[in-house]
Amino acid sequence: MALFLDFDGTLVELMEHPAGVAVDAALAALLARLAARLPGRVALVSGRSVAQLEALVGALADDLALVGSHGAEIRAGPSGVRSPGRPAALDRVEAIVRAAIGHEAGIVIEVKTLGVAIHYRQNPGLEAAARRIAAEAAEAGDLIVQTGKMMVEIRTAGHDKGTAIATLMAQPPFAGHRPVFLGDDVTDEPGLAFCTEADGAGILVGPPRVTAAAYRLPDVAAARAWLAAL
Repeated sequence: MALFLDFDGTLVELMEHPAGVAVDAALAALLARLAARLPGRVALVSGRSVAQLEALVGALADDLALVGSHGAEIRAGPSGVRSPGRPAALDRVEAIVRAAIGHEAGIVIEVKTLGVAIHYRQNPGLEAAARRIAAEAAEAGDLIVQTGKMMVEIRTAGHDKGTAIATLMAQPPFAGHRPVFLGDDVTDEPGLAFCTEADGAGILVGPPRVTAAAYRLPDVAAARAWLAAL
């Protein structure tokens, strides 16, 4: 197989603040074993930027393909990171979002390479306001809105996790193998759908919901155990 793994909510538990996430020793060892078992055919596919993923996994990044910013950034092999570049509109969007909701208790503004996310996990009552502000900011910057678990993000258009997996599957060492993707969030659905349609498998991590995945693991611990069994 060719193995594609979402990060937050799939390999690590979701945290109140995205900066609170770390790769523990057990996960590092698991990723190293997977990379050895499937040489060149393991990729992390995340809404985080490639730079954030590199900081989280450290030296392991050399043995993995990394997909960041919901599919916009791809690092595979020594050729560096393929990225469309950060549009100036995101700086304006960040200013709009911080002025409109950044002062509210429990709100976390996360600035990414190709997006600005509003996390309201610590104050769920602000979901409607966060979504409204994100929609207005996206329209002002000619960007799109990406919803997720207790967050909403304004980001660049023209890519998703499905398009990124398709790009990797069209080139060695991924080409010719069956794609399997593990993901937990609605942001993972394009990737789950692509792998299902490409004679591979989508595996939902978490409670049952409407999904393109044909298989499911109940939580992060079960996902790690399934991967270890490979």
